[in-house]
Amino acid sequence: MEELNRKTTEEFKRSEKTPVIAVLENIRSAYNVGSVFRTADAFLLEAIYITGYTAIPPHKEIKKTALGAEESVEWHHFSNAKDAIHQLKREGYAVFAVEQVKNSLSLENLTFHQNDKIAVIFGNEVTGVEQETILQCDGCIEIPQLGMKHSLNIATAAGVVLWEIIRNRIKAVKL
Repeated sequence: MEELNRKTTEEFKRSEKTPVIAVLENIRSAYNVGSVFRTADAFLLEAIYITGYTAIPPHKEIKKTALGAEESVEWHHFSNAKDAIHQLKREGYAVFAVEQVKNSLSLENLTFHQNDKIAVIFGNEVTGVEQETILQCDGCIEIPQLGMKHSLNIATAAGVVLWEIIRNRIKAVKL
């Protein structure tokens, strides 16, 4: 781990976080939840907000895919997305649903700055982000897709969207 320059759990918790929060709304698969925990750890996200019936740690399927990230990443559970959004807006976050809807913003056209506080909501694997939730958001982000299928697994979508949001925040390292 030392050679890979990886943080310990304690170092992770003390590290300055990226002001980005992933919100999981009614995710059926705890494996997907664990995968988002790993992504959140990789990008030093502020937190994960878990809403509805999404599984919460400790859970064996989350543990299996999170590989310890459920111990390092801060998370909070809300009974519904409305309560999570209310808290996020109170704390100054812009809230976006990741969903294919009319007037959605195409991911590649968005620009986020170093200190922008952003929350992104990922919805159920089959039904997506609930309409009531979408109506409370500042906008919707859509991942451009070119093939026959026009949906991605939630864990994959989270990786794509979260990377795009944080990539310009990472200071370039000269090799």
